Parts: sequence; C-alpha cells; structure tokens
Amino acid sequence: MNVPNMITVFRLCLIPIFIFVFFSGIHNSLVFSIFIFLIAGASDVLDGHIARKYNIVTKVGTVLDPLADKLMLLTVLSCLTIKRYIPILVVAIVAGKDLFMILSGIFLYKKGVVIPSNIIGKISTLFFYISILIFTFNKTIGIYLLYISAICALVALVNYFIVYFKGKKTKK
Repeated sequence: MNVPNMITVFRLCLIPIFIFVFFSGIHNSLVFSIFIFLIAGASDVLDGHIARKYNIVTKVGTVLDPLADKLMLLTVLSCLTIKRYIPILVVAIVAGKDLFMILSGIFLYKKGVVIPSNIIGKISTLFFYISILIFTFNKTIGIYLLYISAICALVALVNYFIVYFKGKKTKK
C-alpha cells in the first residue's frame, strides 16, 4: 500500500469519527464535525497531489479514492438530513447518483475498465464542500447552494456517461 492509498484509508476512518462528533451533543458539534469533513477534503487533495506528483496512481486508488469521497459526502448529507437541517431530496439525488456510479464502477473495474475522476466530478465535489461549509454558518444560503451542488452532481454523472461511451467508440 502506498502513501496516497493510506491517506484514502485515513479518510475512510474519518467517517465514523464524523458521525460520533455530529451526534455527540457537545456544544458546536455541527462546527466540529464539519471541521472533520474539511480535514477529509484536504486529505483528498493531498493524496491526489502525491499520487500524481510521484506517479504512484494505482487502479485500487483510482477506485478507492472516489469511493471514500462518496461515502464521506453521503454520510454528511445523511446526518444533516437526520437532524432535519436539509431536505431529503438532496440526499436522494446524491445517493442515487453515487450508488449508480459505485455499482457501475465495480462492474467496470471487474472488466478491467477504470474511468478516473475528471474535472467536472472534482468541481462538483468541491462545490459540495463549499456549500456544506457555508451551510454550517448560514443555513439559508447553504440550502440553495446544496441544491445547486446536487444539480452539479447530476451533470458530473452525465459527463461520466459521455466519457465511457466515447471510450467504447474509440476502442472499436
């Protein structure tokens, strides 16, 4: 296991810590839990940077990294929904999109095909991070930004379809 993959595993370990802090009942638990979410986001940037800089991108990392992102984001959105901070529609859109991407990613991986993350997916993820951070301090603006983020996630999904089908046509 290389360093970027270890950082990705660290990100996966942050998920239960986020949940614990979020539901802990401590003063400012929302702020502290979102801080953990932001640490996960920063470590995502770090592991990607290290993997590209030192040319240690692996198939496992290419699959595990976005999986960690999706699980963390879904955890945060689900927790916000459970506490009735955000409507379930946001979680439903993201969960449906991510579930489809995870299942298709596993299917394609078994066939030896890996579609790496691209700029649209990364921008979508970044927009969710920004939206959730803003939501922590301004719920009204944050809700609107979360809806926009959900739309961006759907655009990213369409883009992955386009990339996959262009790749299939090129290989024939």
